[in-house]
Amino acid sequence: MNLQRFSIFSSDNIGVYIFTNNKYTIIPPNLDNQSKSILQENLKTELIETTVADSFLNGVFIAGNNQSILLPRIVREGELRKIKEQAKDITVEIVDVRATALGNIILANDRGALVYPEFSDAEMSAIGKALGVKEIRKGTIAQVMVVGSAGVITSKGGLVHVEASEEELKTLSSLFGVNLEVGTVNFGSAFVRSGMVVNDNGILVGSSTTGPEILRIQRAFSD
Repeated sequence: MNLQRFSIFSSDNIGVYIFTNNKYTIIPPNLDNQSKSILQENLKTELIETTVADSFLNGVFIAGNNQSILLPRIVREGELRKIKEQAKDITVEIVDVRATALGNIILANDRGALVYPEFSDAEMSAIGKALGVKEIRKGTIAQVMVVGSAGVITSKGGLVHVEASEEELKTLSSLFGVNLEVGTVNFGSAFVRSGMVVNDNGILVGSSTTGPEILRIQRAFSD
């Protein structure tokens, strides 16, 4: 897998601005051509340029997997229409739950999902149905409730908060059906989603991610 250091708008927190799966990468408008070229070369997807709720923080507001893109109830009509028009071959759905930062509170791949522990059972069920996953659970990672911020999962592997216990890794590996590693990005950040954009084709990490961090990330997502 390709791995490259990357920044966006002079920020190493690339994961808060970008959502990706194996087919589509949703990016803010006005990115320079070189950045868009790097994204396409590494992730090998179509690019969808849009805001969500008039915000550039697409990675914060969007959750999903290779089957579904989930958007918050505050998405604008024009934004929803643009994503649906370009992502024609997967489900694009508004999740009508009180929380709106879906990327921070839903961690999913095509097999399973872990969600914010304060979701109601009905909300959890609605999210699981929208994602089309076999299993969905409420929980935390290393006592962190914003589980979408504390992990990155694909169909090949995953990286989670460096303080996750062996027992948590075992449970999460069973849920997602992949091997997991603990680690950090951007010179010590345990909120790994903020500094990473990953699909099955490639990996982008924040520019301040160190060599030892990169080695662990590569191991986490190796076949």
